[in-house]
Amino acid sequence: MPAPIRVEADGEVFEVVAAGRDNPGAYHYHWLSGRNPDYGFTAARSDHRPPALDEHRQAIRDFLTGIDPETGYLADQEDT
Repeated sequence: MPAPIRVEADGEVFEVVAAGRDNPGAYHYHWLSGRNPDYGFTAARSDHRPPALDEHRQAIRDFLTGIDPETGYLADQEDT
């Protein structure tokens, strides 16, 4: 399994970790620079191939667009 990598996008830093051999093409994104410890997301490719670095950055940007700047959580998750 590949080692975790750090990816920066729009000034935010994430550690990207492959989900495991049972989930090829799936990755966990841990938001290291976010204000909520252990917060992040998981994304997977339907073709199971590993994303390129630019694809990781785009996944992070897509995630960040949904973040509420006041709570630091996804806007639709703030009440849970």
